[in-house]
Amino acid sequence: MLVLGLSIPLSAQKMDKKYKEFTVSRVIPVPAEKVWNAVAEDYGAIANSHPKIWYSGYENGSLKGELGAQRKCDFNKKGTKVLHEKIVDWNPEEMRFTNRVLKAGGFPVDVENTRAFYAVKKIDASKAEMSFTMQFRTKPAFMGGMAKGQFKNLIEDYLLALEHHLTTGEVVNAKTKNFKEIKKRYSR
Repeated sequence: MLVLGLSIPLSAQKMDKKYKEFTVSRVIPVPAEKVWNAVAEDYGAIANSHPKIWYSGYENGSLKGELGAQRKCDFNKKGTKVLHEKIVDWNPEEMRFTNRVLKAGGFPVDVENTRAFYAVKKIDASKAEMSFTMQFRTKPAFMGGMAKGQFKNLIEDYLLALEHHLTTGEVVNAKTKNFKEIKKRYSR
């Protein structure tokens, strides 16, 4: 299978049903290694750079980003809107990994048919392109078209917040409530 110009092993997750797909990418003015560290090596700390996540952390004995690492992402204070995810394919040499949703609370996704491909590509010594491809199926399936736009907007916001976090060091998440102002600054 070819995603983001890279060959992705199908063994990472079998997608049995027809699914929706989209790709979002953003050029970030920091070295590729710094982007990779934030999204992959520090996999459990996605709440430092995701405007909709309240809390994130490693689960099931995971201590760092690597094959098999698991994380929990709470999208609200109560923890009722939550994703449990796992790295099912890991290639640090090419700066890419595949993330599978294990459990979804409050999200209409079919966990057996939902995954994301993260890839960081070096542009030059001070710039990298971060790409995110999501393949998903909703439960119920008819919500797929509507969810696609919402998921795509969510990931576009994540990549903008990631850029802000990496260039300023400022944490951007649901607790800080600073994303609306950050988005205004970047859209000028």
